[in-house]
Amino acid sequence: MVNLNSLNPQQRLAAATINGPVLILAGAGTGKTRVITYRIAHMVDKGVKPGNILGVTFTNKAAREMQERVTKLLPKRPRAKSDEEKANRPTICTFHSLCVRILRQHIEKLGYKKSFVIYDESEQLAAVKKILSAISAKGEKTDPGAVLGMLSKFKNGGENSATFGDPSVRALAQHIAKRYESALHACNAVDFDDLILLTLRLFREHPDALEACRAKYKYVMVDEYQDTNAAQFELVHSLTKEHRNFCVVGDDDQSIYGWRGAEVANLLNLEKHFPEVKIVKLEQNYRSTTTILHAANAIIKNNVNRRGKSLWSDKGPGAKILLNAYNHDEDEAREVVSQIEFKRIAHRVPWQDCAILFRTNQQSRPVETELRKAGVRYHLIGGQSFFDRREIKDFIAYVKMFLNPNDDISLLRIANTPARGLSDVTMERLLGASHDRKCSVFAAMKNPMVTTTFQTNTRNSIEAFVEFVERVHGELLNPASGLMLATWADNFLNETGYLKELTRLDKDPEVSEGRIRNIREMLPTMDGVGNAPIERLENFLENITLDSDREEDKENTSDAVTLITMHSCKGLEFPHVFIVGLEDGLLPHTRSKVEGTLDEERRLFYVAVTRAMQTLAISHCGGRKKYGQLLPCHPSPFLKELPEELVEHSDPKSRTPIAAESGKSLFAALRESIS
Repeated sequence: MVNLNSLNPQQRLAAATINGPVLILAGAGTGKTRVITYRIAHMVDKGVKPGNILGVTFTNKAAREMQERVTKLLPKRPRAKSDEEKANRPTICTFHSLCVRILRQHIEKLGYKKSFVIYDESEQLAAVKKILSAISAKGEKTDPGAVLGMLSKFKNGGENSATFGDPSVRALAQHIAKRYESALHACNAVDFDDLILLTLRLFREHPDALEACRAKYKYVMVDEYQDTNAAQFELVHSLTKEHRNFCVVGDDDQSIYGWRGAEVANLLNLEKHFPEVKIVKLEQNYRSTTTILHAANAIIKNNVNRRGKSLWSDKGPGAKILLNAYNHDEDEAREVVSQIEFKRIAHRVPWQDCAILFRTNQQSRPVETELRKAGVRYHLIGGQSFFDRREIKDFIAYVKMFLNPNDDISLLRIANTPARGLSDVTMERLLGASHDRKCSVFAAMKNPMVTTTFQTNTRNSIEAFVEFVERVHGELLNPASGLMLATWADNFLNETGYLKELTRLDKDPEVSEGRIRNIREMLPTMDGVGNAPIERLENFLENITLDSDREEDKENTSDAVTLITMHSCKGLEFPHVFIVGLEDGLLPHTRSKVEGTLDEERRLFYVAVTRAMQTLAISHCGGRKKYGQLLPCHPSPFLKELPEELVEHSDPKSRTPIAAESGKSLFAALRESIS
């Protein structure tokens, strides 16, 4: 039996209320993950079958953490061997993973094969470029990234999608939307947005599939509900509107993703859809000092359209918030690094206890420069992902093409990598032939009516490539072959000469060795879940595509300062936080005044403030460099919302002299650190 007495009264009420609709308003640092996991364990104690419980969140990291904590709370069971035993466990996953599970069972009803592939952003971009090249006038320049972004907003934006963004880009995206959908369907591919939209279409067109899902998922919990968009709301509502055993956990004050389609109204207007909903507020914060929480409460109360809550803590007042003003961003960076080093030397604060938060990635450059100068290790979250590296993208393209030779995007990426006589001109002609014949590029390469139009050498190269692809693809088709995918991949890498090509292209041997090592590290991960080679390969690709937050998952075991944007820091906490660049135009961002999203910018500031556990320093500059030119800056209006009694200004005139005893102890600490 799980013991709910270890929870505070409000947490206990939230965990014990398991029937009917429930809204758990969980303020920052109030222990919501603990409540969710205890609630699931309590359900099982009360006789709910684990297999009927569904928990949905937004990142694989959050889902894994939740799954691990639930497993520890549930009674120990023998390791599941059969699919039936595995099915009798709570399902805890992301929205996209949930939809993949549903579509793998039912997508054939929608005209796709079960072995569909999921396109990542680069493959989506390539598909858009391909369509634009076919319809654009000569010399016409269009940003395919903007068009792709607009297509995604159409899919996720609900009723507001008709007003998004640049009108010309919006019109072009509307014009190519059907072509884009057809291009993906022709390759038996879907993108991230399609995962949810196809599931909704499945539910609308095939009620039997919806009923099967409702019968399985009789108790549904959704974490971070304030971040749901229109499609995710419809998905959850479809599953729960009959049995109504629906629990959402969220905080409207931390809704900061409106720019990507999140609708805080889903949380604010929950009573419209579930009038009988029970609301439980979690307000006791276990993270921060009362000074930090009083400041956060003072900031967020300026947002009128919110569910009222007030965070409190029993951690004591702690230090005042330090407010620093600097001449320019290089001074700011230098002083922040100096303060971090002072904390390390004088107060034994390790680098890993410190985080520097900023509104935009561009703000990290001067900070990184000063950290390097000072020899301070740092970890930049949101830098280039492992899976965005050229060699990894090439390898994944090879694997996807061998799994599905009709995947144009993957084939076009590696057809001449390394060079095999299939030049850009050749591939453009083949692409044109595939357009004319309404078939894949690979089908065009196999068509004698197409290949006979090429010169002999080129035709031989095309035929050799087709033979190679069909042979390597054929090795996957025998379910009883016992084929090890790591060996299979190693063989085709050697046959193509791709690894040698990496050595040739990079003059720096350390760089090329690193690229080869990256690929080699991928190979052992290919033989995971599944029996037949194709099943294992599908699971491997699915995990890579869905697990986009994998790089942030890895524990940073070295002692290093964290550099992170305010959008990326939600859910994290650090003993000592430095918020830099609190200037009008950065926070609130210039766009927010035009788009009417000032409330969301204030929520972003609130999120940044509530990351701090012990100390918080906020800074702004009188000037910031842009393209080498120092441009004037003004303090953020949000700074006026900080109660004066909670703030200590860094202006030397306003500083009080350090007490004699404090000076002695600091001097002793410094002397000890260098002895």
